[in-house]
Amino acid sequence: MTQQFEQKIIRSSCPYCGVGCGVDVTTINSVPTAVKGTETHPANFGRLCVKGSNLIQTVDLDGRLLHPMIADKPVDWEQATLHVADKFQQTIKKYGPDSVAFYVSGQLLTEDYYIANKLMKGFIGSANIDTNSRLCMSSAVAGYKRAFGSDTVPCSYEDLDHTELLILVGSNAAWTHPVLFQRMEKAKLANPDVKIIVIDPRRSATAELADFHLPLKAGSDVALFNGLLHYLIQHNAIDNNYINAHCEGWSTTAAGVAHSDIDNTALLCDLSPEQLTQFYQLFADSKSSVTFYSQGVNQSSQGVDKCNAIINCHLATGKIGKLGSGPFSITGQPNAMGGREVGGLANMLAAHMNIEDQNHQQLVQEFWQSPTICTKAGAKAIDLFDKINAGEIKAVWIMATNPLVSLPNRNVIEQALKKCEFVVVSDCMEKNDTLTYADVKLPATTWGEKDGTVTNSERRISRQTGLMPAPGQAKHDWQIIRDVAHKMGFASHFDYHHAADIFKEHAALSGYKNGSHGHAVRDFDISGLSTLSLNEYNRLIPVQWPINSTYPNGRQHIFDDGLFYTPSQKAQFIHVVAQLPQQTPTTEFPYILNSGRLRDQWHTMSRTGKSAALAKNIKEPFLFINPKEAEQLGLSKSDLVKVTSPYGEVILPLQFDKGLKVGNVFAPIHWSQLTAPTANISKCFGSFVDPISGQPESKFTVVKIEKYNTEQFIQCFSDVEFQPNSDYWAKVKITSGFEYICANSLPIDLAINWCRDNTDIAGDWSYFENSQSGIRTVLCIKDNKLQFAAFLASYKPEINADWVESLFDQPSVTVEQINRILRADVAQDFLNGKTICSCFKVGETQIINAIVDHNDNTTELLGQRLKCGTNCGSCKSELRALINEHGQQHKVKDNQILNLSASNNAKLVQIPITEIEA
Repeated sequence: MTQQFEQKIIRSSCPYCGVGCGVDVTTINSVPTAVKGTETHPANFGRLCVKGSNLIQTVDLDGRLLHPMIADKPVDWEQATLHVADKFQQTIKKYGPDSVAFYVSGQLLTEDYYIANKLMKGFIGSANIDTNSRLCMSSAVAGYKRAFGSDTVPCSYEDLDHTELLILVGSNAAWTHPVLFQRMEKAKLANPDVKIIVIDPRRSATAELADFHLPLKAGSDVALFNGLLHYLIQHNAIDNNYINAHCEGWSTTAAGVAHSDIDNTALLCDLSPEQLTQFYQLFADSKSSVTFYSQGVNQSSQGVDKCNAIINCHLATGKIGKLGSGPFSITGQPNAMGGREVGGLANMLAAHMNIEDQNHQQLVQEFWQSPTICTKAGAKAIDLFDKINAGEIKAVWIMATNPLVSLPNRNVIEQALKKCEFVVVSDCMEKNDTLTYADVKLPATTWGEKDGTVTNSERRISRQTGLMPAPGQAKHDWQIIRDVAHKMGFASHFDYHHAADIFKEHAALSGYKNGSHGHAVRDFDISGLSTLSLNEYNRLIPVQWPINSTYPNGRQHIFDDGLFYTPSQKAQFIHVVAQLPQQTPTTEFPYILNSGRLRDQWHTMSRTGKSAALAKNIKEPFLFINPKEAEQLGLSKSDLVKVTSPYGEVILPLQFDKGLKVGNVFAPIHWSQLTAPTANISKCFGSFVDPISGQPESKFTVVKIEKYNTEQFIQCFSDVEFQPNSDYWAKVKITSGFEYICANSLPIDLAINWCRDNTDIAGDWSYFENSQSGIRTVLCIKDNKLQFAAFLASYKPEINADWVESLFDQPSVTVEQINRILRADVAQDFLNGKTICSCFKVGETQIINAIVDHNDNTTELLGQRLKCGTNCGSCKSELRALINEHGQQHKVKDNQILNLSASNNAKLVQIPITEIEA
C-alpha cells in the first residue's frame, strides 16, 4: 500500500522574543521539516535569527509531558480537571477568592491568556492572576500609562529605518532581538550619517555597531536622562509649540532638573562631561530620534521612573508620533503584548481597562455577564509568592513558566511552593524545577501545536498556527482552562470550541462602549476583527492595532494627531528624581552582578536546549569579569568561582570581558537544576521591586567572588542522559546525545569507576592516560558503536565537541579512531575553536586566521570566505569584535596574535613580538 505524501507550507510566527517574526514552515504529512522567514511579514521580511532558524530541532517529543498526572500518577482528563476544579472551589469556599492564584506566561497565546484572565477576574472574583511578563515590561507599561494615560507603544519597527539618531539603552539587541539589530545594521549601511549610541555598563555585542558607547554607572539612567532634559532646556532645543499644544506638567518637570547640569550628571553616571556633551548635542541636533530600551531599563527598582525620564525628553522635543521618532519599549517575550491586551497583569482589567475604575469594572462585568468582578489589584509576581509563603494564597495554578528559575530569590520561591497546599502546573515538559512541586501536572501544547494569535512589540497581531496535532493527551491551554471552568459551574460562559471563538470575544470587548463612530476613548480597540469567520481568522494577515471603523487596516503611529488618552487628551510630563539602586556595594560584597540573555538560548532552555546547533556558541554558564579585576583576585580564565550575594550563591566558570565596567560582573539567566544545578543565577537576586510596577530588580545585586578550588575537570559525551556526581556540571545537547562539562574539588582516582557509576552504561570500557598532555580518557563501546567518552585532567580539557559528535554519529568506529579518542588526538578538520557562526559551524580559529592571514577586515569579506554571518546574521556583532581585536593592515604590532599550531587543539597563543613585516 502506497503511503500518502502531503507537503504543505504553513505560515506561523516565531515563539521566541518580542520581535514577532513570521515563519514559513514546510510540513510533510503534518511533520515540520524546514523553516524560513516569511518574506512578506512586516516584522522580519524574511530574516530569522539563529534561534528561529533552528526551530525544527525543537519539535521532537523527547521529555514531553503527555498525560495528566495527579501525585505523579497518570489519570484521564476528566479526573484531572475535576480534581483541579474541586480543589479550587473548596479553597475559595473556605478562605475566599483571594486565597487562589494563577501565574501565567508571555509564552501563552492571546486566547489562552484571555480565558485565564476571564475565569479569575470575572468568575472567581479575584485579581490574583499575574504573569512572568511582570519580569519583562511592567515598568514600561506603567511609564507609558503615567505619560500617555494608556499602555500605548507609540513606535513601529519602520522607525528604525528612518531615524537620524538611534539610542539603545539597557538593550543588547544583537543577542536579545537579533532581527531588529539586523534592521539597524541595514539602516546604518544605507545611511552612514545615522548615529547610533549604546548606553550600557557593559560593552556588549550591540556596541560593535555603535558610534558611541556610554558605559554609565549601573542604575544611573534617570540621572542621565534628567541631565539630557536639562541640557535641552539650557540650549533652547525644546519644542515649546508641541509642549504647549499637547502636554501638561512641564513647569514642574523643568524645574525638577534644574540641578542636573553636565558636571553633576557626570558625577552621578560615572561618565566624563565630554561623553555627556557629545550625546546630548546629538539628541538636540537630530530632527528624529528613537530611544530603544529593554530590560536594562525595566528590570530595576526605579524602572518606571527610568521610562518616564526617557519619555520626558521625547515629549519636550516633540520627537514622538512621527516617523523615525519615539520612546520604544521592546518586550522580551513573544506575547507579552498580548498579555497586556487581555489584562493578564494583576493590576489591569481586560482590553487595557483600569482595574480600580468603577465604570470599567461595570463595563467588563456587563460584557462577560459574570457573577462578580475584581475591584482591586491582585498580587503581583513577587507578592504572589510572598503571599503563598505567608499562607494567604493556598492554591496556585502555574501555566507555561518556570518561576523557580526566572523569578529572583529562588530560595524564597522554593520555600513558597513547598508550603503551598495545592500546586497545579500546566507545561509541555515532564520535568523542570517548578514541576518538582506540582500536585497536578497538566500536559499542554507548545509551538508547532498551539494555534492562536500573538502581538509583537510594535502592536502587530499575527497568527501562530498549528502545524501538527497535539501529541499524546496534550491540550491547548485555553482548552484546559475551559474544561476546569465548566467543572466549576461556568459552562455557559466558557462555551468555546475553537481559539477563534475566544479571539472574536476578545476583539468585541475591546470595542464595547469604546466611543462612537470608531473614535475610541480607549487605546486598545480591535473591534474591526470581532466578526471574523473561522476562515478569515485562519488567514489573518499581520496587522497593527487599533483596528476599527476609523482604522480598518490598523494604525502605525497612534499619537500622530497629538491626542493622548488622559482626561485632557494631553501627555503628562512626570517629574522623576534619580535614586540609587536598593543595594550598595560594600567591603563584603564589592561587585555589582548584572544578568541577561545569550544570543542562542531562550529563557530556561526547555525549547532551545533541545537544539544541538544552538549549544555550539556558548556551551555552559559563566561569570564575565574584567580581566584586570580577575588578575587582582588571582583568577584565571576558566577557573571556577563561587559567587555569593546576601540571598544565595552559585558556582560558575570564569570568563574575561574587557568591555565590562570595573566593579561590574555579568552572568546569563538560562541554567536550571536540569542543565547546571549550581548556576541558577536567580539565587543571587533579592526580592527588590519597583514600587509602582512591581517589576523585580534583576540587573543589580551585590556579590563577592571567590575562587572555587578545583582539582579535577571532566568533559564527557554520552548517548544517554545522566546526573554527574560533581561539584559543578553543565549539560548541552549534541546530535547523538549529550555533552557534560564537570569539575570537582577533589581528584578522581579511579576514572573508569567514576564513569561507570555515573552512567550505568553497559558495554566494553577502555582507559588510557596520556602522560604528555595529562589527559586521562575513558570510553565505552558496544557493538562497535561509541556510547560514551570522557576526558579528565587537572585543567579544562576542551576537546572539540564536533569531532566527538561525528564519531557518535557513525554506525561503527575504527581501531584508528578509538586510538585517537584515547589519546585525545583531535582530527585536523576539527581544530576550529569555539563556534561563532552556528548556522555554518564556523569556529573562532578559522575566523581569526582569515582576519590575520587574508586581511578579511569586514563582515562581508569574512562571509565571502567562510559563509559566517550570511544566513541569520546573529554572529555579525561577534565577527566585528574579532575584526576589531585581530584586524591588521600591513604589519603585526607589539602583542598582537600569531597563529601557532602548538597542541592538538591548535590554540591561539599570544606572544609579545617586536615588528614583523606582514
